[in-house]
Amino acid sequence: MTDDEILQQLYDDTLVGNAPSVLALTNQGLEQGMDPERMLYEALIPSLEEVGARFERGDFFVPEMLIAGRAMAGALEVLRPLLAQTGAETVGKFLMGTVKGDVHDIGKNLVNIMLEGAGFEVIDLGVQVAPEKFVAAIQEHEPDVVGFSAFLTTTMPMFKANINALQKAGLREKVIVMVGGAPVTQEYADAVGADGYAADASAAVKRAKELIQQRRAMVPAAT
Repeated sequence: MTDDEILQQLYDDTLVGNAPSVLALTNQGLEQGMDPERMLYEALIPSLEEVGARFERGDFFVPEMLIAGRAMAGALEVLRPLLAQTGAETVGKFLMGTVKGDVHDIGKNLVNIMLEGAGFEVIDLGVQVAPEKFVAAIQEHEPDVVGFSAFLTTTMPMFKANINALQKAGLREKVIVMVGGAPVTQEYADAVGADGYAADASAAVKRAKELIQQRRAMVPAAT
């Protein structure tokens, strides 16, 4: 296969979630001397963006997003160390966790996959993440964005507890806060003082990019 044929097949197979083929093509591309960044930015990321677009139009649903995301995740496992060596630019660093008292992670994991697919570096703290753990992780990793996920209405108040903990630690102004989860609304996100909200994984990627661009655009003006 030519390089262009590999890119096209990678795009097509990621779209339908054919994980074994995506992995095989990624390895084949590397064996042929293809640039890891080219495979990521000309095939894998555009394919996942198309998955997101189809989801928004109602042509794809969560299962299709998950299998496409998993197919891409397999390729990323191979490409990630190579991309790190080449110094490939990441869009930003995103720290993610499901709040204390909540063990749901399917939505969070889907968002993580979509973020990675869009070129973010993702640090996943898992589930049942206490405010102090978020604070310690922000101090350690210095992310651009921190995401709080909640699936239960009973755990949604943890958003405010987490934001309060960030304020107390002097970190609130240093990080963009995004919230999400099945019962969460834009109104609730506004009420707790979050910077951003997204209803689904595709929207989360878009919103995170927008918020980072806005933040970076403001920095030169502030200096």
